[in-house]
Amino acid sequence: MNNSNTASVCIVGAGSMGVLTGYHLGLAGAAVTFLVRPHRQEQLSRPQVLYSYDDHSLKTYSGYDLITDPAKLAGTSFDFVIITLDTASLRAEAGQKVVDEIGRAFRDTSTAVILGSVGIDLRSWFLERSGIADTQVTQGGLGAFAYEAQRATMPLHPGVKPDLLAKADYAYRHHSPFGFVVDLSAPQVANDFAALYDRSGVSQCSIVSADEYNLIVAAGPPSEAWKLLNWPALADIDSADETWRLGIEAMREFQRLSIFGQAGLAASEQTDAEGFLGFFRQLEENTLPLDLAAFFNYHHGSKLNSQSHETLREALSRGEAEGAEMPALRALIARLPIE
Repeated sequence: MNNSNTASVCIVGAGSMGVLTGYHLGLAGAAVTFLVRPHRQEQLSRPQVLYSYDDHSLKTYSGYDLITDPAKLAGTSFDFVIITLDTASLRAEAGQKVVDEIGRAFRDTSTAVILGSVGIDLRSWFLERSGIADTQVTQGGLGAFAYEAQRATMPLHPGVKPDLLAKADYAYRHHSPFGFVVDLSAPQVANDFAALYDRSGVSQCSIVSADEYNLIVAAGPPSEAWKLLNWPALADIDSADETWRLGIEAMREFQRLSIFGQAGLAASEQTDAEGFLGFFRQLEENTLPLDLAAFFNYHHGSKLNSQSHETLREALSRGEAEGAEMPALRALIARLPIE
């Protein structure tokens, strides 16, 4: 931390993840600065309104700073930089420029980086591109669900207040006490960030192993299978359904990629159609009154559709390069809509 009692945090990107994280860090007493594209400045120049599915009230988030030029990171000092861009945006030309500027500004400093983008071995790519030390960079992301309230229409389950939801820029739901999660890729970074985040008093930060966090990306195929089934309630999915089982087997093939090591092999042995469906059903129950199927339809079915499919294709390519057959993943990809 810096010499003052106020932690300083730069959040790269101000979508659902960025704004919700900033809100909780603000409650924790942190000074937050968002790095955003110029076209986002107008909306963020006013307070952001968040609808909480936890207590059905509106929260107002303000008091943050804004910068729009990544070159202006030079000469700044932050305790943490949190990158919330999706993987496609991060690897695009503009995203690579941001990574380069982050590297120039914070290489060989005490600034810690939380990489919130999710991809196969993405941390290695970020370390190489930025030149930032391994000990400065850990991975992390939202543990709660959040979405842009005016861009998605969710079913109104009992308890939801539509009049308040209509006024919100963003909406969120904690399905557990943990609103954020970091891994132990850089243990000091993880522990320091969790200690800061927990000061919010209303949300906690979970710390998991790097192996566990890295395998999150391999959990995509069941969501694609759910999409192919047209997002029914999970109670209506039969674990013996051919499409569901295809998604689970594709996930197991994904987990067995060499990049995941022994942890991936162990996970693939523990993954089965009945158990994962049970996990999803419990998540669905814990997420109410936010509708999980509708949220996944928004988040996976449209918002990150191309990126999700590209990740599956990358997994297939990696598996084939390693000599793995991967018939389930290949069959699942063949059933995806042509983009």
